[in-house]
Amino acid sequence: MTAIAAPTSAPRPRRHRPPAAPLLDYDVVIVGAGSAGLSAALVLGRCLRRVLICDGGAPRNAPSPGVQSFFTRDGIKPAELLRIGHEQLRPYATVEVRGVRVTDLEVLPVGFQLTLEDESGKTSTCMTRKVLLATGVEDVLPAVEGMHELWGTGVLHCPYCHGWEVRNQPLAVFGHSKSVTGLALLVSRWSDDVVVCTDGSTCLTDNALRRLRQHRVRVRQEKVSHLEGTKRGKLQHIVFENGEKLARAAVFIHPHQEQRSHLAEKLGCRFTKKGSLWVNKNSETTFPGLYAAGDATPGTQQALLAAAKGGQAAICINEQLTREECPK
Repeated sequence: MTAIAAPTSAPRPRRHRPPAAPLLDYDVVIVGAGSAGLSAALVLGRCLRRVLICDGGAPRNAPSPGVQSFFTRDGIKPAELLRIGHEQLRPYATVEVRGVRVTDLEVLPVGFQLTLEDESGKTSTCMTRKVLLATGVEDVLPAVEGMHELWGTGVLHCPYCHGWEVRNQPLAVFGHSKSVTGLALLVSRWSDDVVVCTDGSTCLTDNALRRLRQHRVRVRQEKVSHLEGTKRGKLQHIVFENGEKLARAAVFIHPHQEQRSHLAEKLGCRFTKKGSLWVNKNSETTFPGLYAAGDATPGTQQALLAAAKGGQAAICINEQLTREECPK
């Protein structure tokens, strides 16, 4: 991603800083340029804050054919949504976007120093008063042939994002844990032909089995061999190890997730039991000055909600910067 050029006719606003503190390169560095990061940058740009967005690569939803339930942008392609997001940052002269990864984060007496690496491997550093992590998570898919190839098209993670597109078709829910029951009952809102595939696991309790039967959700406990699909990513069959094929239009899963960035872990930040980065009501982690928003934090994961969290974090950051600049 190339840097956004500031309009030449617009004068740069006066920079503010706390009394007796050095003037650093940026007020805020945003690590990640998905919905949360770009939304935060928009708010901070409108606050006349000097901002650097570190765009480290494709977002998590890149394989998806569309971003669903995004107000005014329902069904838009993920790349097009981000293009519009970048385009709408252009009027804000204090916002800069660079195609770099943040490889290290060091704590300074005031603020942070970040080590940046561009696509050619060249490194540089910058200093900032605050850091916002909008790095998201990485989905760790089950080790079943076809899962990766069909991810985002025939293998889906969210019925709120994709349920409408596969409504009234034969669906499956794949999982080894107790959470498969809740997901299957949720998916049954979109189809009356839902099959749970536990891949050999006996995780389901008698009560779970009773609830599934009550809502006409079938259960298959055989080991799964692989998934069959078309070259365009449409699921055709779930193939069991005994050779039997189950025709399905899509399979929903709740994959294990890992943080895309280890920067918060390096600083000893607190994580939830599910691996999300804990933040307080002001979107700040347990390390002062380090904030987080989007899928890396707890809560429902959806592009629209990530954008909202990014905007909320930006407001909290700007107000904290203002308090530092205007002490009592």
